[in-house]
Amino acid sequence: MSTTTATSAATTEQGDKPIEFYTASTPNGRKVSVFLEELKAAYGLQYNARRITLSRNEQKEEWFIKINPNGRIPAIVDNSNDGFKVFESAAILLYLASRYDKERKFSFEPGSLDESEALQWIFFSHGGIGPMQGQANHFVSSAPEKIPYAIERYINETKRLYSVLEIRLNGREYLAGPGKGTYSIADINAFPWVNGHKTVTETLDNWPSVKAWVERIRAREQVQTGLKVPVSA
Repeated sequence: MSTTTATSAATTEQGDKPIEFYTASTPNGRKVSVFLEELKAAYGLQYNARRITLSRNEQKEEWFIKINPNGRIPAIVDNSNDGFKVFESAAILLYLASRYDKERKFSFEPGSLDESEALQWIFFSHGGIGPMQGQANHFVSSAPEKIPYAIERYINETKRLYSVLEIRLNGREYLAGPGKGTYSIADINAFPWVNGHKTVTETLDNWPSVKAWVERIRAREQVQTGLKVPVSA
């Protein structure tokens, strides 16, 4: 059971734990919550999770814009580093890894080829899977009118990106690292999107290596806990 607690806007930078985490139940938010749970289990890092209510546009309120000028979740404030603010989910993962993953349990030696490999897959997901699947989700589920061209375009592009993952994961367990790979922030960055594939495809059977990778990651206790953050109101 996660020990994360809610904070209020008034205590934005004055929480009782090192990391103040502002999030919602979205794939981008879950990237960070999963990694925070991994860091908590590995190093004891504690954090407060604050639910941002997207339906009320809370992310556009003045207090939050001071944390993330782009008005999007997730974002963090690091109370142990003079209230340093970080936004953009991949940037948050990289910041947390550089500051708190001292034993490189989820990341790689700076300047190494393994790190370069991980960064390539992080950027691939951040610039590809997330935006394309996000658009697919919007046009399938949220758009005020059904636009067949847009639905087909973004679903097909997301499936193409899944096929790129399939090429990489064929014979591997994880995206980056030597041999069959090492579980890392490269995987954490992509997993929540692919785990939420049902808007795009009912099953991952057409991508068996991707399916096995999703199941492998989902089986981790910390991942299961991280996917439940923020706690339902």
